[in-house]
This record gives sequence, structure tokens and C-alpha cells, in this order.
Amino acid sequence: MRGVTDASAATVWALLDDSASWPGWTPIETCEIERDAGAQGNEIRRFETGRVTVREEIVERRPEERLTYVLLDGLAVRNYRAEIDLEAGPGGEGTAIRWHTTFDPKVPGSGWIYRRALQKATEQFVAGLCERAASTGE
Repeated sequence: MRGVTDASAATVWALLDDSASWPGWTPIETCEIERDAGAQGNEIRRFETGRVTVREEIVERRPEERLTYVLLDGLAVRNYRAEIDLEAGPGGEGTAIRWHTTFDPKVPGSGWIYRRALQKATEQFVAGLCERAASTGE
């Protein structure tokens, strides 16, 4: 999924890198940080939306360039990985966002169901991120 915002990469990154802000610009209802990224290693967070609770671990942080996280549990998928890349927008203005997810279904034949649901959620995440960044940016 792709999106473009007039906001700077620094503004977009500030939102992405602050897991607690995600309920403010996504359909996610609550966020709990189980393990801070500090000296302990990668951040582990828990998001709740309706009856769904997922746990994720942020495995890569490259400020203003890339945030990568993996699913620890909460969905019937394996090897879930999301990479969010930031780069200069068209003509060098603003920020282009690429949010790419991959996974393997746990139950054969169920991949299309998860792909559809996750695509819709990712569309909402990208749109919300673009909108919030534009409204809080320089």
C-alpha cells in the first residue's frame, strides 16, 4: 500500500515511531508497550481492536527511512512481517509511504481472507498516517 503526504519524513517518522500514537490515526483502539526498546532490545507492543489483540515486535528502526515489525501472536498467520518505508515524495516534496506486509496462512486456503482483511487495514493505516502527518506537520 502506498500513500503520499505533504508532511516531512521527520513528521511521519515521529508518528510511526511512537506506538502509543497509533490509536489516534488508525482503527486500533488501544496500545500497551510490553517492553520498551531501550537497553532491553526491540520494543514489544500489544494492540487491541474490537475482540482482536495482536502482539508485535519492532525489529528494525531506521529513523525517517524504515520501520519493520513482526507479528508475535494474535492472528492465524505465520511469518507476518511489515515494512514501512519512507522516501521523498514526488518532485522531492513531502513524503512517500510504502507499507508492505507478507505472511503465510496457518490454515491452507485461508490466505485470501487474511490478505483482504489486512489490505483493508493497511489502507486505513496509510490514509490515517498521511492525514495525521499533514495536520501536525510543518
